[in-house]
Amino acid sequence: MDDPLLDKSALPYGLPDFGRIRVADYEPAIKRAMAEQLVAIDRIIADPEPPSFANTLIPLELSGTRLERALAIFSNASAADTNDEIDALEQELAPQLAAHDDAILLNRALHQRLLAVAQQEEDLDVEDSYLLERYLTWFRLAGAGLSEQDQAALKRINGRISSLSSAFKIALQADSNDLALLIDDPAELDGLSAGERSAAAAAAERRGHPGKYLISLVLPTAHPYLDTLRNPDVRARLAAAQQARGARGNEHDTRATLLELLKLRAQRATLLGFENHAALRISDSTAKTPEAVREMLSGLASAAAANARREQARLEQVAGGPVSAADWPYYAEQVRLADHDLDLSALRPYFQADRVLHDGVFFAANRLFGLNFTERPDLNGYHPDVRVFEVSEEDGAPVGLYLLDLYTRESKRGGAWMSDLSPSLLGDTAIVVNNLNVPKPAQGEATLLTFDQTRTLFHEFGHALHGLLGKARYPSLAGTSVFRDFVEFPSQNYEIWMLWPEVLANYAPELDPAVVERLNAAQAFNQGYGTSEYLAAALLDLAWHSLGPEQVPTEVSEIAAFEAAALSAVGLDNPAVPPRYHTSYFSHIFSTGYAAAYYAYLWAEVLDADTERWFKDNGGLTRANGDAYRANVIGFGGTREPLAVYRAWRGRAAPIEPLLERRGLASAGT
Repeated sequence: MDDPLLDKSALPYGLPDFGRIRVADYEPAIKRAMAEQLVAIDRIIADPEPPSFANTLIPLELSGTRLERALAIFSNASAADTNDEIDALEQELAPQLAAHDDAILLNRALHQRLLAVAQQEEDLDVEDSYLLERYLTWFRLAGAGLSEQDQAALKRINGRISSLSSAFKIALQADSNDLALLIDDPAELDGLSAGERSAAAAAAERRGHPGKYLISLVLPTAHPYLDTLRNPDVRARLAAAQQARGARGNEHDTRATLLELLKLRAQRATLLGFENHAALRISDSTAKTPEAVREMLSGLASAAAANARREQARLEQVAGGPVSAADWPYYAEQVRLADHDLDLSALRPYFQADRVLHDGVFFAANRLFGLNFTERPDLNGYHPDVRVFEVSEEDGAPVGLYLLDLYTRESKRGGAWMSDLSPSLLGDTAIVVNNLNVPKPAQGEATLLTFDQTRTLFHEFGHALHGLLGKARYPSLAGTSVFRDFVEFPSQNYEIWMLWPEVLANYAPELDPAVVERLNAAQAFNQGYGTSEYLAAALLDLAWHSLGPEQVPTEVSEIAAFEAAALSAVGLDNPAVPPRYHTSYFSHIFSTGYAAAYYAYLWAEVLDADTERWFKDNGGLTRANGDAYRANVIGFGGTREPLAVYRAWRGRAAPIEPLLERRGLASAGT
């Protein structure tokens, strides 16, 4: 019998047969796949023929296919539907997987074969040449050229880093669950929609509190319910819970873990010849240096902070006094209503989840790329909430599967993300997953998205399209396998279709055109706040990862002072505008892949804003534009240097002016 974790499933498109997978299956399958890959590596090294692309790169690239398949399924479970067994196994496997990677990337004989291939006069095509270039970079940055002594130290560091990252994620999720706000009196939920109330009631019921209401926490500092909750005491309690995560001195405190992580990352960077982790990480990106990133972010910070102060003054006029971080989102909505005649909460009936998905998200993809989406209720996801859609080209050719996991639950980590469930080889079809954390209303009630949740769905689907359409011969270059500060470009760009007249009219035809006009006119509203909270987090990330090993604080009590100094240095120390993530719950940089890379969203938005202008100048939502975008942005996956392709397409680099205009910074002369 085939292995449901290691072998490609017989189900359509190779969808994993989740019904056959048990938690007990993960460990033996992953360990077996690791052993198989090391045997394959030994065969490559033992090949008596002179090293070539065919006998070195191709078998190396294919050696980990079964392991990647198993890890994709396991990683998805640990993020989207975990339990105590999976958490424990993740912590056990993390250092073993790090050691496995080191056994390959620090293998001197294998590295020598790669170097020998690079010195050959082989006639490689563009994709083969780029794959070789990427492997040489990965091996170099992993430490393949270090001495045996330094490699031994590096292996110890890598194993510990992987364990700590896993521990941070598990502790943060546990603390977030513990801090969920329990409400006794339904009157305290005044301002929430009926669906939000029923979701809170169901969450409380699941936690053993029938008749009460539970508000689950979300990753960013500003909880979306702060927009509409009318009770200031409830807002204050919710905001306090959000900012307390990971910093309560309990068993789920993340601070000692993250300080050790920071120190080890700095030590690793030093071993590899870099000044700090930021220099190491950003060297393999489109930005290239931390200085380039810092120059851009710091240059925007003063203008964003000034805009936020002007917004704050207006909010305080409406509030009749000082506005705290807990109150800012609420009074921002009051000002939006007063100054722009817009009530975003009143728009929720127009953002019915299924209509947004089919008549908005899918509709735009059909107009741009000719893609068709057919729900497959006969195919099961990894959780009953997961919906499976078959994706095909206009001519019926198969593209892959799209899985949507919309709702929040205690077994799912916070935030929203896209992941891939299948290693992609030439001729294979992709299987991509979008995860969001929308509260699930009671059975029979429609799921009404907020304005921001609707935008998030478009954003994550932009990643999904990248994963579905990014074709390559090799798994390492397929889909979203691109630089971290480029990968957010396609996702952010897909957000533009949310309010595009043609798309909005299709999924919300009843919406008054005058309201749509006001929505578009007010897109820069509250951008001082939005840009400031983002920049504060991005610059905080950069500050932490610019420390050398001896500069990292040794006591958790020093973290708050470091944060305050880092934000003060760039003028973003306004208590009413906290960072999007405080250090103790900054999941992006301590448990996912954004360490020293949280800047990527704004960096990529320069390309996004420029491309939005291109769409507007060239007729908008047309197949011709979609084909051009597919060819020059997402269709080639990671097979070429993306900025070189972008410059060739546009005839120039992307200017920053469209971004400044979008974020209301152009008038500041930034």
